[in-house]
Amino acid sequence: MKYRAPKGVRDILPKEAELWHYIEEQARGVLGLYGYREIRLPVFESTELFVRSIGSTSDIVEKEMYTFKDKGGRSLTLRPEGTASVVRAYIQNQLFNAPAPHKFFYICPMFRYERPQSGRYRQFHQIGVEAFGCKEPLIDAELFDMLYLFLIERLELKDLIFQINSIGCKKCRPIYRDALRRFISERLELFCQDCQRRYEKNPLRILDCKVSSCIEARSGAPIILNTLCEECASHFEKLKVYLQELGIDYEINPELVRGLDYYTKTTFEVVPIGGGSQASVAAGGRYDDLVSEFGGGNVPAVGFAIGIERLAGMLRDLPIGEDKITFFIASIGEGATLSSLLISKEMRRAGFETEISCDSKSLKSQMKKADKRGARYVIIIGDEELERKEVIIRDMVNKTQVHVAIDNIVDYCVSIAESALSTR
Repeated sequence: MKYRAPKGVRDILPKEAELWHYIEEQARGVLGLYGYREIRLPVFESTELFVRSIGSTSDIVEKEMYTFKDKGGRSLTLRPEGTASVVRAYIQNQLFNAPAPHKFFYICPMFRYERPQSGRYRQFHQIGVEAFGCKEPLIDAELFDMLYLFLIERLELKDLIFQINSIGCKKCRPIYRDALRRFISERLELFCQDCQRRYEKNPLRILDCKVSSCIEARSGAPIILNTLCEECASHFEKLKVYLQELGIDYEINPELVRGLDYYTKTTFEVVPIGGGSQASVAAGGRYDDLVSEFGGGNVPAVGFAIGIERLAGMLRDLPIGEDKITFFIASIGEGATLSSLLISKEMRRAGFETEISCDSKSLKSQMKKADKRGARYVIIIGDEELERKEVIIRDMVNKTQVHVAIDNIVDYCVSIAESALSTR
């Protein structure tokens, strides 16, 4: 064919879109229980916004951003992640004036020029959560509980584990950075070229490298938890206590530093047991300095993002929509065609998904079409039915049919729908 979707993007077709809608509906329900409200963000922002927040030496900024200049010569970038945009909106719209904590969520596409692979695309979609105004680990624990409710209880995903770490703050992280740099300097030639460059600019990123030789070379590296200041250590210990009390299983991953510069203290990922960080379902952490760096006040914050593509892949066998009751109206004759339009109007206003035949083919061909479309019931109307002011309603599963007065169609359909629901 002449045109195809660009590399790294794909179409979400109707059947899969139903699953996405289910995931998003469940997310909105859970997030609402915790007081989060939706915020809708621009698809593109000033490039400087992301350079400042994510970090100029990050892979995202150096290799993956879709950046362009508009007709006014301004450098703009398609949103590679959501946190920076929410912080910008938080400050610009003075959302800090309401009582804290300030809680927001978003469901939207992100864009990164990555190597396409299973479950990872150049346009991908995230459910993101950001909470501002609380420095205590209590709200970190609340995020974990929210993720547990959504992923494990509502979506019923199995064999997930919460990995946690603390990467300290501006006071204690330089101590660790120096210790890590000394360790790496003795074996720098064993690391990949990217890591050798990171050694000079931001050695913590070496801990995030997925190259097997780098993983082996950093074995025995200093552990960041051993250099935390009193405040960061206390914060992490309290978080562990809260998670234990909530009954949330976790494991400490001292190499979990995340790929964005703005993180402080808590970092975490939710991964399949034995799956590794590249199979991450959700990830996030605390970013207590980002609001002030953007020109706002000294406002602590914490958040996470969930990959919808990854979730949809894990839930692909969920029988979404299979129990839906749908109707198809098969009509024979001009008068019956007009009646089918009026009947469908009433059916849809009563809440029933209803299709009408858009051609004048035989009843047999219309019944085949109804079966292919997965209609549970077919409403049949022709000249004889019009004279008797009735229709035939055929159950496509049980192969039974009844005659129903035209004036009573909606009431009858309501009764069979209620009966079907009561037997599930």
